[in-house]
Amino acid sequence: MTSGMDAEFREMMASFPTGVSVVTARDGGSAPWGMTCSSLCSLSVDPPTLLTCLRTESPTLRAVLASGAFAVNLLRGDADWVAALFASGAPDRFDKVAWRPARHTRSPALIEAAHAVAECTVARTHPSGDHVIVVGTVRAVERFGGFERESALLYGFRRYGEWSPGVPAAAGDFRVREREG
Repeated sequence: MTSGMDAEFREMMASFPTGVSVVTARDGGSAPWGMTCSSLCSLSVDPPTLLTCLRTESPTLRAVLASGAFAVNLLRGDADWVAALFASGAPDRFDKVAWRPARHTRSPALIEAAHAVAECTVARTHPSGDHVIVVGTVRAVERFGGFERESALLYGFRRYGEWSPGVPAAAGDFRVREREG
């Protein structure tokens, strides 16, 4: 891809708002790894399957492949600082956020930053460009807080926003409360 096309492509994708998650896993030595990820979608309901894309050179991808499991932490609307932390590559990121091993896969569950966590086992992978598509079978879902208290972190136009159940989403009446910072 040429540098001009690269810039155009990045600009186009920046204008596509999406939810924000942190994909986590543990390597063979049980060290926690994680990275901010906005490339996530549900692939199937039967069986419950997610698709995520992780950078080929990522230590998180290496941990996912080594363990055969990962967790998708869907971030709460007020967890933009966690998204920034896990995007930074800071080596001490797990010292700065509350987490515990998830029940089934033992992958890190970000218990205060996430409103929901899906525990997955790797079903298959597909290399694509500078990323690897990871297809995961969902083994368990855990929700934190009640639905009425949930909010989701969004990212688009190079800034974070928050979407909560109280925000109308009818055509012509969609509003997202923008996060400052």
